[in-house]
Parts: sequence; structure tokens; C-alpha cells
Amino acid sequence: MSTDLPHFRYHPDPVASGSVRESAEACACCDRRMGWIYTATFYTAQEVSGRFCPWCIADGSAAEQFEGEFTDAYALDGVSEETVEQVTHRTPGFHAWQDPYWLVHCNDAAAFLGEAGYAELAAHPEALDQLRLDLRMSGWHDTSQLEKFLTRLGQGASAMLFRCTVCGTHLAYADAT
Repeated sequence: MSTDLPHFRYHPDPVASGSVRESAEACACCDRRMGWIYTATFYTAQEVSGRFCPWCIADGSAAEQFEGEFTDAYALDGVSEETVEQVTHRTPGFHAWQDPYWLVHCNDAAAFLGEAGYAELAAHPEALDQLRLDLRMSGWHDTSQLEKFLTRLGQGASAMLFRCTVCGTHLAYADAT
């Protein structure tokens, strides 16, 4: 059983986010029991019986062997092809109510920090302000309803919190059923 997990630039703590957990389960890719298993999304047309260890995610073998992705590339506008490859094929995805997507800032994919409620977002006012602006632009014109929604994040709806890997700015998007 291994304890040193691989480092993921764009998902620095997949254990805290719930995407990786301790397990005696064998990896569907390498068939080894590494002590940790991936629990979030994987998109493929192939039949996969089981889950992947973090090492098969990090080295790209799981995505290659099963011709799949851990995250959809559609939101990764403005980043290099290498970054798209890293995020979609070599980075653990995360749990979300809707299809999860990756945020971009400073022409690089941001690092996923985890699900956040209002209290966690309030600790990062730039993320809260950016989320407020994004929601207004998507149709939330009633300020009191918008603020009510934001203060209830963590109670049915949540935010996905990211940090820019270049400048350190925090970002978020809302996720709800």
C-alpha cells in the first residue's frame, strides 16, 4: 500500500475534495492495489469495470487505455494543448451536481480546491465577486434573490472553488441540482 500520492498541479488535494479516497480496491487500469482509488467522473464509450488509482491518472495510462477523459475540455478556452491534455487526461476530476468544468485564469487552467459554501467563499472575496458577476450576466437581475442564493451556498447548491496557478486569484462557479 502506497502513501505518497502523485502531485496534480490542477487538483492539488484530491483527497480533501473527495475525488480520491483510501481503498483496498484494485485499479481497473494497472490491476494493482495501491491503497487509494479515484471516485469521481470519467467519460468514455468503453466499458470500465472498476475505478482507477491516482498513479494511472497521473501518468495518463487510464485515459489512454480506456480512451476517456476525467474532465470535458469545453471550458478550457485560451490554454495550451498541453494544458488541455494535462487537465482532461492526467488530472482527477471532481464531483458536481451538473457536468463539472474547469475554470481558466491568466491563460492557464486554475487549480481546483474543492466544493465551497458561502462561508468558504466569503474568505475569498474576489471569488465571491466574480461569481456574483457571472450570475448577474447569466440572468440573475434581482439583487436580493441573488444575494439570498449566494448566502445559502452549501445548502443544496454549492460553489466550485479554484485558484489561479499564475497569479493566485480565487475563482468560483455555482453548481446546483
